[in-house]
Amino acid sequence: MAVEQIKVKDIDDGMRLNRWFLKYYPNLTLGRLQKLLRTKQIKVDGKRAEAGLKLTAGQIIRIPPLKEGETEPQKDKELSKKEIDFIRQLVLFKDDNIIAINKPSGLAVQGGTNTHFHVDGLLDGLKYEKEERPKLVHRLDKDTSGLLLLARNRHYAEVLTKAFSSHRLPKTYLAFTKGVPHQEYGEVNAPLKKNGEKMIISVEGQNSRTLYRVLDKIGEHFALLEVSPLSGRTHQIRVHLESIGCPIVGDERYYGLIRQKNELFSDKLHLHAYKIDLSAIYNKQMQITAPLPEYFKTDLRTAGLEFNIL
Repeated sequence: MAVEQIKVKDIDDGMRLNRWFLKYYPNLTLGRLQKLLRTKQIKVDGKRAEAGLKLTAGQIIRIPPLKEGETEPQKDKELSKKEIDFIRQLVLFKDDNIIAINKPSGLAVQGGTNTHFHVDGLLDGLKYEKEERPKLVHRLDKDTSGLLLLARNRHYAEVLTKAFSSHRLPKTYLAFTKGVPHQEYGEVNAPLKKNGEKMIISVEGQNSRTLYRVLDKIGEHFALLEVSPLSGRTHQIRVHLESIGCPIVGDERYYGLIRQKNELFSDKLHLHAYKIDLSAIYNKQMQITAPLPEYFKTDLRTAGLEFNIL
């Protein structure tokens, strides 16, 4: 096998290098990976890399010649009826090319260290009448609930990936926040940069823009916001809302759930991918929406916020 130069896909943006290898080279052992990294045989954008490096879409990974068997794909385990029933009850929409599911908070989209139950591992349960398993074309944070699109064939995987990259598929989120924006409508325009496990606002970061609209509020205490990211950075909505004094309820990473614990509400992240506009692909008005989780609706009622329009 010759040296390969592989470009990081948009779907893998933010993924750690070791998890990337676990996904695409599952038979490459951790010890062997560490040796290849230590001897500089694996590089990212021509530079030495560590196993924990977080990748950015568009980066180039150098793959050295590997031993026989190390490039073989991992055999998928057969799903149980319970697993198939679980993933199928999440389906909101299905046609010949696309499946949309309503991902619950706490379910990871892809696997990794100590993450063995995830959407990617359940996709065989969504083949239905087709031989080809659906493909992930974008991601949601593990703690974010809501709409996740899957492509049912290679052609639509390319179509959707390009459409997401060019921001032709507007996405709308709902966020329950502690704090209320000063304006009913607004935009947060603040560049974001990775800093360890978190994203931070930095002049050295990538351009990031988020629109928001206040749907309802209780004084200056709580608000229900409609949020539309105009760029697709990791944790973008969470960081941007926190930066204007409106952290999302249940956001332990950026709000500090331990410090700000409020026993009135669920400790789950109250950020929901509510709607995706697919009109650009279907060449007609086409939108898919995902109902709010029960804990989200219950907590809005507790706070006294209206959500009937949803």
